[in-house]
Amino acid sequence: MGLILSEKDKRLSFVLFMFYSSFMMMEPNDSPSPAAALAPNPGQMTEKTDVLSGAAAVARGVARLFSRHDIMVLSEVSLPNRRRADLMGVDAKGQIVIVEIKVARADLLGDDKWTEYLDFCDRFYWAVPGELDASPLERPDFLPERAGLIIADAYDAEMVRSAATNALSPARRKAETMRLARRSMQRLSAVNGWIDPQAREFY
Repeated sequence: MGLILSEKDKRLSFVLFMFYSSFMMMEPNDSPSPAAALAPNPGQMTEKTDVLSGAAAVARGVARLFSRHDIMVLSEVSLPNRRRADLMGVDAKGQIVIVEIKVARADLLGDDKWTEYLDFCDRFYWAVPGELDASPLERPDFLPERAGLIIADAYDAEMVRSAATNALSPARRKAETMRLARRSMQRLSAVNGWIDPQAREFY
């Protein structure tokens, strides 16, 4: 004996059938993923969000240049001697690179402690914006035979002078590499909300 449906049940069954059919015919890309839904629309970005100036602009340009040469960097890295490197990173060979950024002539000429960075890197670079007169960096007291020079803006950078390699001892390089790796993981954990973002960073 067949099942007898009322008119109301028939209408409900038809609606469910049409919904199921349309769902099964959807392409995978018809519905945006949660990540895509949350991603910002580039067309909605205000000009302010993509405008950098000063040291931040130089830092981004240097990071882009280095990334093409397989050098990954981290900003504002405290060293064991209580100095703070503007950029510090590691290349594909495991060598440590430090970059000191200067955007003002007075700051450049007034830094008489920059050589304290040299004990913690294999290669050292100055990075300055194009509008800053970099001629003082040719003076002997700025060790042009040792320090490299990069001209950068917010979009890219150019290596004007390569840095000489002065190899760290294996023990020092291992210690600095581990400290840099732990610092990177600590910052990522803070960004992900796993730890207190105000926690003191590793020295």
